[in-house]
Amino acid sequence: MLEKLQEIKNRYFEIQKEMSDPDVMSDMKRYVKLNKDYKDLQPIVNACDQYENLLGNIENAKNILKTEKDDEFREMAKEELNNFTEEKEKLEEDIRIMLIPKDPQDDKNAVVEIRAGTGGDEASIFAGDLYRMLSKFIENKGWKMEPVSSTEGTMGGFKEIVFNVIGEGAYGVLKYESGVHRVQRVPKTETQGRVHTSAATVAILPEADEFDVEIKNEDIRKDTFCSSGPGGQSVNTTYSAIRLTHIPTNIVVTCQDQKSQIKNYEKALTVLRTRLYEQEHKKYLDEISSKRKTMVSSGDRSAKIRTYNWPQGRVTDHRINLTLYNLQDIINGNIQELIDQLQLAENAEKLKEEIGTEQ
Repeated sequence: MLEKLQEIKNRYFEIQKEMSDPDVMSDMKRYVKLNKDYKDLQPIVNACDQYENLLGNIENAKNILKTEKDDEFREMAKEELNNFTEEKEKLEEDIRIMLIPKDPQDDKNAVVEIRAGTGGDEASIFAGDLYRMLSKFIENKGWKMEPVSSTEGTMGGFKEIVFNVIGEGAYGVLKYESGVHRVQRVPKTETQGRVHTSAATVAILPEADEFDVEIKNEDIRKDTFCSSGPGGQSVNTTYSAIRLTHIPTNIVVTCQDQKSQIKNYEKALTVLRTRLYEQEHKKYLDEISSKRKTMVSSGDRSAKIRTYNWPQGRVTDHRINLTLYNLQDIINGNIQELIDQLQLAENAEKLKEEIGTEQ
């Protein structure tokens, strides 16, 4: 472990030196990448310093036990040695987790897409429930939400809603919500009190910036149209809504949230860039999800990840066979426990992979 940590420290100081090079500072793309790598390595370097300090303290305590004749001093040294040894074991476990390769996209903002699936009007209502659940969770995290586009269901909720989440590490946390969410309950539209099963799909994408994807102007067709839905007097009177079509891939993105055509264009361009980036990112996700059953941010959006059973008040996450009986709390945005358990399971699988590779 010390050898690996020393390599990381060496790389950390190399990056520090590179970042002060005028040639690097003039290359913004390279500088941004180095700055991110530098910040990512900082916690590991701090832990490494702490670890080396602990090893020194353990050695000193052992030397005292070897040479000291005074029983009181020896007892103190023995107690310190036990404490330092326990601290060392805990820190080693923390460092092992830190050394697990991160998804390079985890620190990014996220683009969230929620779509009603099977179940008609009830699926749209459930998509609305999922939207509120994620909204409250995002609000509690102190992140910012920016609506992009939405289509409301005829009985409430949404047939489809897309929004951006701006916050450090938003994608790395929210990616665990990607997949098919299933609901079992008596719908508002049901007159005979029968329990129905409906579904909605959540897709969480890492927001791509201009450094990730370059889009040529000639590859985009821009159409304008009148906004519909909330928005004040400008709705249906000005052509502020934007539809972008990426000609090479035929990907279409619309944005009608803002009254300003320019702001809608900027938002639509961000989502288009993210969709294009997703195609490359999906290859990476497919590769790791084939090795890891808890890798829930896989590109397979048809995978059923969670069931919300209203009659029994339970929520079951199928990826880790976890069932909780606090459905109302979870629907109210308290999903941190689920995410924590999924992260623990994934880290355990990553550690197994790392140990397997080392052997």
